Amino acid sequence: MTADTTTVATAGLLRFATAGSVDDGKSTLVGRLLHDSRSVPADQLEAVERASRSRGQDGPDLALLTDGLRAEREQGITIDVAYRYFTTARRGFILADTPGHVQYTRNMVTGASTAELAIILVDARNGIVEQTRRHTLIAALLRVPHVVLAVNKMDLAGYAEPVFAAIAEEFTAYAHALGIGEVTVVPVSALRGDNVVSASAHMDWYGGPTVLEHLETVPVRSDPARLPARFPVQYVIRPGTRQHPDYRAYAGQIASGVLRTGSRVVVLPSGRSSVVTGIDLLGERVEEARAPQSVSLLLADDLDISRGDLIVPVTDVPPVTRDVDATVCQLTDRPLRVGARVLLKHTTRTVPAVVREIPSRYALDGSAPHPLPGLLTANDIGRVVLRTAEPLALDGYADNRRTGCFLLLDPADGATLTAGMAGESFAARPGGGDGRASS
Repeated sequence: MTADTTTVATAGLLRFATAGSVDDGKSTLVGRLLHDSRSVPADQLEAVERASRSRGQDGPDLALLTDGLRAEREQGITIDVAYRYFTTARRGFILADTPGHVQYTRNMVTGASTAELAIILVDARNGIVEQTRRHTLIAALLRVPHVVLAVNKMDLAGYAEPVFAAIAEEFTAYAHALGIGEVTVVPVSALRGDNVVSASAHMDWYGGPTVLEHLETVPVRSDPARLPARFPVQYVIRPGTRQHPDYRAYAGQIASGVLRTGSRVVVLPSGRSSVVTGIDLLGERVEEARAPQSVSLLLADDLDISRGDLIVPVTDVPPVTRDVDATVCQLTDRPLRVGARVLLKHTTRTVPAVVREIPSRYALDGSAPHPLPGLLTANDIGRVVLRTAEPLALDGYADNRRTGCFLLLDPADGATLTAGMAGESFAARPGGGDGRASS
């Protein structure tokens, strides 16, 4: 690929994640996407062909292009989140291939947390299953703007349109109930290449885009620089040298928005204000910087600022609170219980907290809600109410995905327990049998 093509493609960068139940063919779909778009280096393709021959297969097993761990190759499943970068003539992509086994559902939270699109696979013979609902719930919870349902293995369902139509109708209704507004359903055969990169000759009843065509044309709206400025302080720079005796700057990565010299800002949680007098970027003074650049800020006033403080514009200040109401996904086998003492890590700030309530746990099979479950175990998704020892400047996750999320850590060993999203969970909260608990 030429440098010019790479530049054009990278300008329209799309981050997307894939998910699906075990044996739905997710790794094969990703492998087909990479192979047929000519995004696989020759040496890697040769290695896959050798590995396939050693397993007695006539052609290359495209699933091996993404299953990188030895355990994954031996078991034929995806365990870890595999990241791949590839480009076409129209766009650049960062792909997070997440596990399908229920045991590793929590890994989808990691892979989809920064995604602008999620591809969820189902087997055409099985239709929508509980794991499909769980993956869709996570996509809705993480506010992924676009969701694609790939109805795979259509070749094993006789390429039958009624089979596809029934699955598409059921999934679209469930996704819309969760508040997912942008849903695209594509019938595919990853093994044979139907509607992945090239249009299928076996499904002339389908007039929509292939998977790649949709990926190349879906609008990318997620620009962190368009959000209000948020600057978590990571480090205070005070060299105290002869050359810089009075230099004091605050280093960190801009989480969102744009910072400009001369802007009036507020430091949270203290609430003290000042003016930005300088922005240092890669050793040079600049007039403005934007997310996700890492910079050092200089302020007009000598304020008491330390790691974990948040610098924001006076015109858009997030609420400061010690009471956190959030939806969480339990990432570890250690249960999260009412009364548990944890550490809450939000951007660069870590504070002690206690779990005051667990009002509900979400149901995925359409059964009755689970009110006041008392605890959340691995892969559970539920509502929690936390009380922190110190105030936090916390955006709602619906307003800012970067400063509305947090982690709960075990204070004994620092292990990550829980991923949390502050504020309202979903764009829509209908009642009835939508498979979700009310809170």
